[in-house]
Amino acid sequence: MDIRFDNAGVDYGPRTALFPLSLALQERRIGVIGLNGSGKTTFARLINGLVKPTMGRVTVDGLDTVAEAAKVLGKVGYIFQSPQNQIILPIVRDDIAFGLKARGYDKARIETAVDSILDRFGVGHLGSRRAHELSGGELQMAALCSVLVTGPDILILDEPTNQLDLKNRALVQRTIMGLPESVIVISHDLPLLDDFERVLVFDQGRLLADAPAAEAIARYRELAA
Repeated sequence: MDIRFDNAGVDYGPRTALFPLSLALQERRIGVIGLNGSGKTTFARLINGLVKPTMGRVTVDGLDTVAEAAKVLGKVGYIFQSPQNQIILPIVRDDIAFGLKARGYDKARIETAVDSILDRFGVGHLGSRRAHELSGGELQMAALCSVLVTGPDILILDEPTNQLDLKNRALVQRTIMGLPESVIVISHDLPLLDDFERVLVFDQGRLLADAPAAEAIARYRELAA
């Protein structure tokens, strides 16, 4: 993973959502924290092109997120804070297959890929289930399968443990730590980030701290006190 911000920032009219910043992200596990409205989600969405910089540029493995947006989307998967809003088809298996159909895969290849991703996470039993019947943890796993089946190198998760009970939170945490893909996690769940190599702290649209997890989390606790 090689993500670079080159004086990149975002304005929404007269309001600055993210002040210009320059940095490179290459670690395998990166956390992003901050109070609500701090700019952390804007920062993360710049990485896969969901938000376009109004100044500077962002690149992912050398690809410009504006000029080469389609290629960037193929490299960076994004799981939203409410995964039920991301699952667009009623049956989990059909939803996982949707992105592969859009890429023109034939039926046999799709079936094999869907089986493989469900088996990878040990959730084959979810394939025939309806999304609205799933628990919070099951929804996260279904969304994870739907995104990772297309083969991104980088995965961004927005509040992946939000409103999960202890059992499902533990499931999601184990899954995140076991992923071979590079992972960027936006979270208020600070213990989730304890073992991350790097954590970024945002405040009022500015990058306040950029440090190993323990140091960055301590700085955030001071900010939130």
